[in-house]
Amino acid sequence: MGQKSSLIFLLVAMFSLQAFAQDTGRSTQSQGFWTRLGHAYLDDWTASSSNLPPAPEPQRRGTPAPLNSPPFPSADWPIGGTPVIGAPDYQTYMLMQAVNQNETRFKIYGWFDFGYNASTSNKGKFANAPAAYDVVPNSVQLDQAALYFERLPDTVQKEHFDWGFRFASIYGLDYRYTTAYGVFSQQLLKSNNTYGYDPVMYYLDFYLPHLGQGTDVRVGRYISLPDIEAQLAPNNYTYSHSLLYTYDCYTQHGVNVTTKLSQHWTVQGGVSAGCEAAPWTKYAKLTGNACAAYTWHTGGDNLYFCANSLNSAKYSYNNVSAYYLTYYHKFNASWHTATEGWYQYERDVPNLCYGLDPCISDGPGANIGANAGEIHSPSLIPGANGAQCNPAATHCYAPDWAVVNYIEHEWNHHHTSMTIRNEFLDDIRGQRTGTATKYSEHLLGFNYWVGSTVTFRPELRLEHSYDKPAYDAPTGGAPTKSTQLTFAGDLIWHF
Repeated sequence: MGQKSSLIFLLVAMFSLQAFAQDTGRSTQSQGFWTRLGHAYLDDWTASSSNLPPAPEPQRRGTPAPLNSPPFPSADWPIGGTPVIGAPDYQTYMLMQAVNQNETRFKIYGWFDFGYNASTSNKGKFANAPAAYDVVPNSVQLDQAALYFERLPDTVQKEHFDWGFRFASIYGLDYRYTTAYGVFSQQLLKSNNTYGYDPVMYYLDFYLPHLGQGTDVRVGRYISLPDIEAQLAPNNYTYSHSLLYTYDCYTQHGVNVTTKLSQHWTVQGGVSAGCEAAPWTKYAKLTGNACAAYTWHTGGDNLYFCANSLNSAKYSYNNVSAYYLTYYHKFNASWHTATEGWYQYERDVPNLCYGLDPCISDGPGANIGANAGEIHSPSLIPGANGAQCNPAATHCYAPDWAVVNYIEHEWNHHHTSMTIRNEFLDDIRGQRTGTATKYSEHLLGFNYWVGSTVTFRPELRLEHSYDKPAYDAPTGGAPTKSTQLTFAGDLIWHF
């Protein structure tokens, strides 16, 4: 897909939504669709000066929500593979306001996310790698055009079975990071298209209210369970992603069961076809996951451990085995912090350095898109990096570890927040990023909202590779710089 396909995708989506809205809203609203949509945005942007009484708070079961959203991505600490059991659907959407005043549980919504960056790297098309998602230096990009169809199960009540679903699609530059093998993956792995389409989530939720304090069973393709960050733009504190997030598991196809045992404990377990591999492909691996979260201080503190990918971890398409620990702490109404660490590895990874002394670096990570079509050895899988091992070995164990910390401050009552992010990653064999080196990254960012529908997130980011250059690689060449400075940001328009 190219620029013309992008325009066609957006036009078809908007006119389909207009037709749906006109059909479903005709019986209750006399104004035209576009008039109702315009009024929905105006009401959202001028809500602070409105004389209308505030809307009643949705009912909630359990500890209070620790955060305000906006300006933060969610009112609850992140947990993957499930809705937050006991939490209501807090969200309303401008499109659904124009359709039926947000009166139904079936929702259609999405956003357009445009990003920009000015970088000290400039030698290649994807010279900002291994930074993400602003991988194209000194440019403006359509990062995501997202469209969701969704029904959330009601997990506040404990009287009856309920169900939900989500089908979410994105088009844009960011498909390069979400692509799973066997799901339109030829766009990346064969053609290495700059823009592409990915149906990033398609799943069913089954809510069982009498099992523990509530149990959700999720079946389909879902975002991998751990992480402070997520693929979809509004689910993050910042525009760019940490290195820690960029190089772990993104999505899985499988079944995940989440049970809330008490106000303190939530446990999860499931099986999948592995990271970024569809069950119908040759790279599918039977993979387990087991996670547990403990919450205390009336929801202000949360500790989340997750063994996300339990199998042999033998080299395959992103067949990484990974163990995570994440801690969230709310200091007061204005300040909170989030810290995450992981250790992950693959076994029997082909050695890019076999017979070479010294080893020649392979450059930024093929598996995240920068060099996705390149293959350097018959034993390498397209889109899955080799490792930089002892030159005498044909294969080796390739571990890496990372830790990231977020410090968050909110002011201006739901409209503005500040992010300070610091992280360290040691890609010991270069199997994740393409360069065997240690990294640090430091970021200062801001998040400003107009109502609940327009988000602007500028940031300044400095990163460094310690053992060898890892940045500013010419197309098809080796990295040339050890330090990279970027000024970047994005604009998200929600509908």
